[in-house]
Order: sequence, then structure tokens, then C-alpha cells
Amino acid sequence: MENLLSRITIDPEICNGKPIIRGKRITASTILEFLSAGESHEEILKQYPSLEEADIAACLFFASQILKHNYTIHNLVA
Repeated sequence: MENLLSRITIDPEICNGKPIIRGKRITASTILEFLSAGESHEEILKQYPSLEEADIAACLFFASQILKHNYTIHNLVA
């Protein structure tokens, strides 16, 4: 699974530093949004022919790792 994470990169010069797939201008969030809208892996791969099935798996794994963190919400007083 750690090998999947190597497919997700962050480069401040590409897509404003958002997590991207293998240095391409395709963000992990774009793929996750397609999946959440009900798109199949096959349809995503058809729309983005430079992607591989493992790239989609990497996006899902990346999201699962991010959500393992604890978060604290602070109210800001203006």
C-alpha cells in the first residue's frame, strides 16, 4: 500500500500545491469527486487515458490515510 502513496505527489508549482497524480495536472480530489458522483473506474480511465487503475486506488488510499488524523476545530473570534 505504501507504494500507492508514491503515486500521489505534492509540488507547489503544480495545481497550487494540491495533491496530484504522478506529477500530472490531475488532482487526487478531482478523481475522488468523480468517484463520489458515481463514476466508474472505467469511465474515469476513459476520460483521463494517461491514468492507470493503480492511480485511482492511490487516490482512495491517500484519502483514507488523511482521514486517520485527528482534527480540532477552533472558533475564531473576529
